[in-house]
Amino acid sequence: MSFTTPPRPLDVTAAVPQLAPLARTATRLHPRPGSPTVHDSSVGGPLLWPADEPWPHCAYPHERGATRRVLSPDDIRLLRRIHAAIASRRHLGRPASRPTPEERAAEKQILQGRPWPEGPIPMLPVAQLYARDVLLAAGPADADLLQVLWCPFNHPAHPRTALFRRSAATVTDVLDMPPEPAATQSQGYLPEPCLLSPEQITEYPHAMELDKELRQRLGDPSQWQDAGPARDSSDAVTPQDLYRDELSYAPGWKAGGWSTWGLTDPTPRPCPTCGTATLPLLTIATTEWNHGSSSWAPEEERTDPTPLPSGYPPANFTMIDIAGGHTLQLHACPASPDHPHIELVQ
Repeated sequence: MSFTTPPRPLDVTAAVPQLAPLARTATRLHPRPGSPTVHDSSVGGPLLWPADEPWPHCAYPHERGATRRVLSPDDIRLLRRIHAAIASRRHLGRPASRPTPEERAAEKQILQGRPWPEGPIPMLPVAQLYARDVLLAAGPADADLLQVLWCPFNHPAHPRTALFRRSAATVTDVLDMPPEPAATQSQGYLPEPCLLSPEQITEYPHAMELDKELRQRLGDPSQWQDAGPARDSSDAVTPQDLYRDELSYAPGWKAGGWSTWGLTDPTPRPCPTCGTATLPLLTIATTEWNHGSSSWAPEEERTDPTPLPSGYPPANFTMIDIAGGHTLQLHACPASPDHPHIELVQ
């Protein structure tokens, strides 16, 4: 199924023409639960991984913090199936909609947890993006595949990621059964397998990334008179809020575009190797939209919403949870794909 971002309420470059040169193309990924193969672009799906290439492991120290016992990926999958089965009976009313004794016993057993794992931890697939589907940032000339994995433990407050770029045509013998970690630190670090419905849109920077003159123009009601209805009354959306929520950048999973800000003000993101300003490569999001960004919900979701299991927030199709509902943004160096990337939680 394809997904379509609703048209923006007005053309922001008509109100503030100086924004036009700052436009960037972003690819909204629109992940939805499915059964991807190694030949698909996906979130949480199997990777086109060469059989003769070692699977990446994380050998960094893992601080336990308040976490004492953890769950295995299979534990989490079974827990999700139990929640989905209970949700599927909700329309039947009680007692059918209540957990069965077997479901309660299984959940209780799972939540007792497992011992903390020792030694290097196999990384989990997070995303696989083919260039035929997604406009990728500059990489090696023959690379048409980006693979993202992470260690499902905090480093220190979010998973540590690893990026791999390769030519899909060179992978003729695919690894059938990659190793899985014995446990994850959070249920939200195990992505639900999802297929993608890429859609290209145009984005503009967060207002805090604009210079002072442009910020003043955004806040001047007279700038908006020719672009749409006046929004300077006390009970209307202010130009700044309209720009932030509906006109600048999209929420959710996306490749490229502009960075999301909110937890902190914008800060420089130079490449650790050469100092070049890095650019957004991939945004890993907890939800596709929220109450403040609902205008970005695809038109198809408004008429035929994608069902979600009980207990998960709306628009959380991947089951991922980053820092209690935020995003993990990966920035890459445009000068060289071999330089290390930067991780940013917002």
